[in-house]
Amino acid sequence: MINEYRTYNPAEMKAMEIQGLLQGAIAPRPICFASTIDKNGNVNLSPFSFFNLFSSNPPILIFSPARRVRDNTIKHTLENVMEVPEVCINVVTYPMVQQMSLSSTEYPKGVDEFVKSGFTPEPSAFIKPPRVKESPVQLECKVNQVIPLGTEGGAGNLIICEVILFHINNKILLPTGKIDQEKIDLVARLGGDWYARANGNALFEVPKPLTTLGMGVDALPESIRYSKYLTGNDLGMLGNTERLPDTSDIEVYVHMNKELKHMHETLSGELLTQSVHQLAHQLLEAKDVDAAWKALLSI
Repeated sequence: MINEYRTYNPAEMKAMEIQGLLQGAIAPRPICFASTIDKNGNVNLSPFSFFNLFSSNPPILIFSPARRVRDNTIKHTLENVMEVPEVCINVVTYPMVQQMSLSSTEYPKGVDEFVKSGFTPEPSAFIKPPRVKESPVQLECKVNQVIPLGTEGGAGNLIICEVILFHINNKILLPTGKIDQEKIDLVARLGGDWYARANGNALFEVPKPLTTLGMGVDALPESIRYSKYLTGNDLGMLGNTERLPDTSDIEVYVHMNKELKHMHETLSGELLTQSVHQLAHQLLEAKDVDAAWKALLSI
């Protein structure tokens, strides 16, 4: 039997090799565009993709400037927050991604990346580091803690930040006050030189199973659960159903759906199963779970 997987032991690998695998697999990653300042007032602006949200009450964000793999030095951002424990975290969107990339150039300490990358510094309300005007979401944060994860090249340093003030551009807000995920046009980091853009066909919704108690994939009829024509995503959507349609509703649906009715009149056995399951797959892709159930239960 051919082994489908190649295994890697980090203990037998170089730090750069481990980093490459992790960055390619743990993705897409949101980007923390961090503005910091040192004790002498020198501003630094740098992006980090080892970043995420970890609490909403209190609002806690964590990003990690890793020690450089090549020479085991630390980054200016880390030096700055140790001197002035404040940071403005700016989200990165598609219209600003090229300038953001330019700012990641390792300029000498004291060089202002706002100037080099062409971004506009905006004064913050509560902290010393400025905000990036071009970013539609700017988060003023105090640094609660810095946790070093190691002493070798590639070791991270967790900077635990508490958001003390939000700045959100009205252009990306819905009337409800929530952020419009299409308008914000976020980008994320992958491996190597690759990025992902969260817009257009890349965006899709998956209803959270919070208000209903789905039956689960294990409760699906075996003919559906082990179907050769339905995908794992299909089964997940079906398993999130709490109540199945009534027999009378199924009969009405078959009668009204000309395509399904024709299948029942002209096909039988495996051909009927294949056709109905493929139709159900199409209905599930269109998020019509109820119709998919009616088609599947018509056999």
